[in-house]
Amino acid sequence: MTRFHPKLLDTLPGYDRGTFIHDLSAGITVGVLALPLAMAFAIASGLSPAAGIWTAIVAGLLISLLGGSKVQIGGPTGAFIPIIYVIVVDHGVQNLLIATIMSGVMLFAMGALKLGNMIRFIPLSVVIGFTNGIAVVIFISQIKDFLGMKIDNMPGEFFGKMEALFGAIGTIDLPTVGVAVASLVVLIAWNRAATRVTLMKRLPGPLAVLLIATAINAILQLPVDTIGSRFGGIPQGLPTIGLPEISLTTLGKLISPAITIALLGAIESLLSARVADAQIDDRHDPNQELMAQGIANVAAPLFGGFAATGAIARTATNIRSGGRTPVAGVIHALTLIAIVMVAAPLAAHIPLATLSAIVVMVSINMGEWHAMQWSELRRYSNNYRIILLGTFFITVLFDLTLAVEIGMVLASLFFIYRMSDLTRIERVPLEQFRGFEHLYELDTLTRADGSPRILVYRLFGSLFFGAANKLEGLLAEQDGRPDVVILDLDKVVNIDTTGLDILQTLHRNLVRRGATLVFCGLNTQPGSIIARSGFIDVLGTDNITRNLNEALMRAQHIKAPATGQDTEHV
Repeated sequence: MTRFHPKLLDTLPGYDRGTFIHDLSAGITVGVLALPLAMAFAIASGLSPAAGIWTAIVAGLLISLLGGSKVQIGGPTGAFIPIIYVIVVDHGVQNLLIATIMSGVMLFAMGALKLGNMIRFIPLSVVIGFTNGIAVVIFISQIKDFLGMKIDNMPGEFFGKMEALFGAIGTIDLPTVGVAVASLVVLIAWNRAATRVTLMKRLPGPLAVLLIATAINAILQLPVDTIGSRFGGIPQGLPTIGLPEISLTTLGKLISPAITIALLGAIESLLSARVADAQIDDRHDPNQELMAQGIANVAAPLFGGFAATGAIARTATNIRSGGRTPVAGVIHALTLIAIVMVAAPLAAHIPLATLSAIVVMVSINMGEWHAMQWSELRRYSNNYRIILLGTFFITVLFDLTLAVEIGMVLASLFFIYRMSDLTRIERVPLEQFRGFEHLYELDTLTRADGSPRILVYRLFGSLFFGAANKLEGLLAEQDGRPDVVILDLDKVVNIDTTGLDILQTLHRNLVRRGATLVFCGLNTQPGSIIARSGFIDVLGTDNITRNLNEALMRAQHIKAPATGQDTEHV
């Protein structure tokens, strides 16, 4: 098991006033950015805005204090929206909290068992596929609030959701559409202008549009839904801390949702940490990061929060704002607490359409849409395209977990096929040995009738279960009845138990025919499995040589067991 060693401990020695000023500035900036995002993500997930804020506070604080990255900012993210929404619809809020706690235990166990690096085994095509799929699902989930549709119970699954949206087209509310479109336009314009105007860069676009829309709504009292009208505002003060009611009968039903939360949380947090590493020239500890994520997801539900993970956008903002240690993440959480304590009553005027516009912008920005353009897809193999597009459509139409599972299965199958295609066996012609008469007598290679007494095969690649059919030719006795078969394994990098079994079968067949099997050029892994399995004792150490020339010299002096003749002069 890995040791528990937060990155914060490595940054405290030498921590000075200048570093603190940078962390303070970055923490405050990320804190004000996190406020509108946390509320928007919570509402889009079917929860109260307070749940999003306290998720950002509690989880963000713990991830910074205990995590394996210097600059990771944790909290609710857009990627969780479709998952959380479906769990709320199918199981209820209380069971969502239980599933989140279960996922936290899973995440901590993954980190403690050093499984952090295994997340990197997920192919890029699968990651892009489900990321773009989640972005589409998030976009679809915002159509209702963006257009002000009257839908009492929005289904969680795709086809039911689309049916409900089409059925509610007649309920589109024009004032809500106006606020949403205006908010989206202002957000896009602000983000573009912020790249040129330093003053605007200091105020994040989501917060700017939130303040503008809230101020206008407070003055004009627009006829649109607000946080106050739907949720009664945001409580000013600390939430009630308590453990959700747990029933053993429901735990079994929550295992699959918990696995989904844990899987997405692990993937997104470690991807975010990897992106951050490249920007600050550092290396995060993936196992420590997973343990911190696990603790955060156990603690957040106790405060009424839900699933959290590393947030790529907020982490990038933290880095751009000068944050270089976990102290910035702690300040981000403290900033959110201060805002809740002071400005919570003002949140009642926030239009839900504005929060929906913010989430729509998040969904647009989170997708790697260029990767799905044909000009980009055509550069890669059919296997890549099938995995990416398959994962994308399954994520949109069905479920993220199913999409990742099928994507990984497809990636594994295509990898096996590719590796088996690279594995090959070549017959080495006897003419190749002309010029080496000083090493052995050429007439020992063939019989008087010209039939081969010694056959040589050179193997390339990996002898594993996916390439088992490549050895069928050797087992089919298609090359006469040689006295010696030499396998040159110098280019073989790996042999699994299936490949070993085929070699053992080949050896038994040759023994029954009175022939001998000789290996040469064994590399470390093939030599290890042959030794550990005991096959080396069956084969005989004399029949394992360092190279092909030694194998041929050995073959000259092997007698045919079936007849007892000295095959050297046959």
